[in-house]
Parts: sequence; C-alpha cells; structure tokens
Amino acid sequence: MSLLYIRNLGVISPRVLFQNLDLAIHDKDRIGLIAGNGAGKTTLLRCLAGQAEPGAGEITRRRGLRVGFVEQDVPAHLLDLTLHEAVRRALPVAEREIGGWKTGMVLDLLETPAALRDRKLSELSGGWQRLALIARVWVADPDVLLLDEPTNHLDLQRLAVLENWINHATEGVAMVIASHDRAFLDHCTNRTLFLRSDDCRDYAHPFSRARDLLAADDAAREMKLLRDVREAERLRRNAGRLRNVGVNSGSDLLLKKSKQLTGRAEAIEQTLRPLVKTRSGDIRLTNRGTHAKVLVSLHNVPVTTPVGEVLFHTGVLKIFQHDRIVVTGANGVGKSQFVRLLHRAMVGGEALAGVSVSPTVVVGYLDQQMSQLPSEPTPLGFLTDRFRVGDQRCLSLLAGAGFDIDTQRRPIAALSSGQRARLGLLALRLEQPNFYLLDEPTNHVDIAGQERLEAEILAHEATCVLVSHDRFFVRAIGTRFLHVEGKRIREVE
Repeated sequence: MSLLYIRNLGVISPRVLFQNLDLAIHDKDRIGLIAGNGAGKTTLLRCLAGQAEPGAGEITRRRGLRVGFVEQDVPAHLLDLTLHEAVRRALPVAEREIGGWKTGMVLDLLETPAALRDRKLSELSGGWQRLALIARVWVADPDVLLLDEPTNHLDLQRLAVLENWINHATEGVAMVIASHDRAFLDHCTNRTLFLRSDDCRDYAHPFSRARDLLAADDAAREMKLLRDVREAERLRRNAGRLRNVGVNSGSDLLLKKSKQLTGRAEAIEQTLRPLVKTRSGDIRLTNRGTHAKVLVSLHNVPVTTPVGEVLFHTGVLKIFQHDRIVVTGANGVGKSQFVRLLHRAMVGGEALAGVSVSPTVVVGYLDQQMSQLPSEPTPLGFLTDRFRVGDQRCLSLLAGAGFDIDTQRRPIAALSSGQRARLGLLALRLEQPNFYLLDEPTNHVDIAGQERLEAEILAHEATCVLVSHDRFFVRAIGTRFLHVEGKRIREVE
C-alpha cells in the first residue's frame, strides 16, 4: 500500500504551477523533485505536509502516517534556543523529559560536535542551522520525510554526512527531496519527478539518468506532434480536392469521402498538445574589462569574525585578471568573512592594511542572504530606483529573467528564494562589473539557471572569487582553489 497517493493534483498561483499530477509514494522511495524557480516545488511539499491545500485533486495518506517537513528557513522562535534544546522541543511534550537520549542520538547520527550543541541557533552557520532543522524532524520518527533544499549552506564535509545519513540511517522512511544539487540528487535518490505546468514526469532513476530520459521523451513527443500536424494538413488538402471534384461532378461519393477525411483531420487535431517547455528565466552577466593584470593583492591580512576574532591570515595572495578562484573549507572557518573583507576593500569605503586593489576594479557582490536586495520594493521598483533605467526596459529585463507581470509587482520579501536569487543576479548584470564576489551563488538557483551561470562566467572570462559547495559548479568554472583549514588558507590543486 502507498504511504501517500496523489491523484489529479493541481495548483494555480495565479498561473498554473502544475496540474493533473498522479503519484504514489512508497516506503523505499527517494524522490528527487525537480522544477524551475517559482514553479511549485515548495508548494507541492507544503501540500504533502498538510500545510496548504491544492487547487485541484486529492492527497490520500495512510492512516496514522507521520509526515516530517524540513523547510528552508529557521523559524524565528527557535533562534534563541540552543541546538540541543531546539531539537528536544520537537518531541511531544510528554516525551521531552525522558527523551533527551533520543535528541543526543539524532545529533550523533548527524555528527554534531559537542561544542556546538549548547550554542544558540542564531550563532551557528547556515549549514548547521540546516542540519538542526533536519534533526528536529527526524527526532519525531516520521514515516515520510519532505526536504526542501536540504544541501543549502552545507560544506562538503556536512554534505557527505547528510548523504551517508540518507543512504544508511533512514531505511524504511520515504523521502521527497526538492533540490538543485545535481551531485546530491544522483547520490541520494532513486526516483525523479519533473514538476511541469502541463505534463509532470516521473522516472524510476536518479536525476542524471532521468534527465536524459526526459529529454528523449520530449524529443519523441515533438516528433510525433510534427508528424500529426503534417498528417492533419495532408488529410485536409485531400479533403479539399475531393470536395471540389465532387461539387463540380455532382458526385455524392466524393463529397462523402471528403467529409470522412475532414473528420479524421479534426480527430487528429483534437489530440495535438504542444510541449510547454518550462522557462524559468535567463541569467546573463557582463564583463566591462580592465587593462590591469593584478586586480587585488593581499599581504598577510587577518580575516576576522564580526567581533574581531582572527579566523585566519591570507598570507601573500594575488588575484589576476581572469582568475576564477573557488574558496573551500568547512562551515564556520571564515570563507564568507574573506569574501566580505574583499568587498569592503573594493567598494572604497574602508582602507584595509595589507590590501591593494586596482583602481580599475568594479565589483559585483552577491552574498548568501542576498542582503543587497531590499524587502519592501517590488522587483520593478527596485530596478528603476537603483539603476535609473526606464520602466519599459526594466519590464523587459525582468521578463527575460523569468518574472511574469504579477511577480514583477510583488514585494521582494514575498518572492521565493530562487526568484530573489535571480533578481540578485540580474542586479549584478546591471552593475556591469569586471570582478565578481559570489558567496554561494547557486543556492536557490534552479539547475537550468546554474548551468546558464556557469556558461556566462566562462563566456565572459569573468574574474571572480566565489564560495560554493556545488560540486558540479566548481568543477566547471574553477581555475584556482583556496582551502581554509586550521586557521590558514592555502592554494590546492
């Protein structure tokens, strides 16, 4: 028996996100949920969790089914709790006093250091906050686990822990995982659901193989559509010729034959369903160029926490034009602080000892929180005010980036994380930089967007320093790799 059975499910908000979705979820399923930004992944998970109602169709749950939903953001009321307490409070009230061992066991499974368990969630990195949310759901013994972008902010070590936990410690628990991490999906799923507005597709394979099958199926469908269109046109031409001859000759037989051919053409035309290809929006970058060869030089500069604690020293480091430097290391070692230090030096508001920046540098900066985006304005208002371009130009740019008219006029705070990420990348393009500082730029960006971002960085030979744990992404674009470990940073192959 299925744990969850979805029949004819659909959501319109206000455009069609998906429709006619049929899906049965069984206890050994690890389903990768794939869709473009704003295309309904989180909405579907919320429907499965019982937190939202679909516009059409029904969801049948096995009696007594326990569904655990790991959302993307930490609820505000948990931020002042310690990691251990935040997980313990996920237990039913009656079990909390005697269930402390269970909390410790779950944290052990996720290899949580003892030193972090008594720290407030607000003091932890985004990666540890993600694992805290997973632990909170897991401690309640779910039968079905819904994970919304579980790999965001996780370093490579934590990614390995998460993958190992999913593959070896969760037997018998079904999962639906919304993710844009291609390597993670290949390692941790055995089914793939492509969520589309017209024709959702489910394959009994991990992402890469399923994507190839989807492409082949779409190509076959397009070829059949073309053949059917040509056949309908041929039948109508023949029907027209027979009708003309029948009218001129007074032949009832030819007129009857003409009517039959027209009927066959109409029957074919009623079955024609053009393939609606999901387009989540284009991503484009620019590179205004520079004649300088060395854009940034650092001489043993300390990288510190906001309160002044030294995390590591940079040593002697030069960043040359066309370098694409990937900074790696565990969560909390100072990667983001290093990027922020470079940004402070480049924007000209702060002179930093030991840092030399070419006067030709024009920086484009994107952080994990997308802090350069305000909350209240709409995307349209933000672009027109920030970049002083006309309304029509902004409307065109936003449409090209995948923002429909309704979305263009929503407050930025109401957009999905993926939509905010795309807006941030569009703002970067309008800055026209020649040096990109990108802190986890692929977080929240859908797979098509990630691949487009890779292509744009390579095509423009953009100089960049970036932090990313996306294994596909860094392999595609990185030319130099800096690893932070043990309060030092070193270049690695």
